[in-house]
Amino acid sequence: MSAGVPQCRGGLFLFGVVLAASLIISTNIAARTIRQIKLVNQTITVTGYAEKKIAGDWGTWSGSFWSRAETLAEAYTLVEADSAKVLEWLQAEGVKTDEMSISSVDITTIYKKSEEGKNTNEIEAYSLGRTISVSSADVRLLSKIATESSILIRDGVKFNSHSPSYIYTKIDDLKIEMLGLATADALRRAETLATNSGSTVGKLRSARQGVFQITPAYSTEVSDYGRYDTSTIEKSIKAVVTVHYSIE
Repeated sequence: MSAGVPQCRGGLFLFGVVLAASLIISTNIAARTIRQIKLVNQTITVTGYAEKKIAGDWGTWSGSFWSRAETLAEAYTLVEADSAKVLEWLQAEGVKTDEMSISSVDITTIYKKSEEGKNTNEIEAYSLGRTISVSSADVRLLSKIATESSILIRDGVKFNSHSPSYIYTKIDDLKIEMLGLATADALRRAETLATNSGSTVGKLRSARQGVFQITPAYSTEVSDYGRYDTSTIEKSIKAVVTVHYSIE
């Protein structure tokens, strides 16, 4: 009986060693597995930004003028004379005939007022107005005539110049280019962050495009819904993308 006891104890000791080794191996495997899962699920989120200066290549401008007289015929004669002056001045400035359009005559009847300030049925005068519009690729010329059109007042024309609008006609093609630049910027940012943390950038998981901002040059104004400035010739287009990369 006594001889079997050491053998039993030896067997238990060997079993314990094997069990401990198995636990260590299992723990290492589990740790590696968890670490691999974490690496697979680990992502980095970065925002890429791109900005480019552009210039409007198409513009529109308009101005309105009117005349007033006691009779409709006299008012019409005056507004026709003013129309000729406006068209002559624009042509002298270099605007082509096919770039101009002039509206039909708008007629407003002006009634006399009573001593109480109320309108009566008695006609006091007629006011006739027209609007001249110019559309051209020569945006510098549009800017010039918008500024200098007040000279028509010197010739007796009651003229009101409106603010011109300038657009960039190739904006859709440019948006594709800007998204590419913003995405490349996002990748550079992700690589910098990953390198500093001892990791590398893996596959792109997802990307979300932000709104485009087209603002006056050097402007910092933005909008949640995007901006499209038409008030200036010189502009900036700005694109933003938010990108998620896996980390390895």
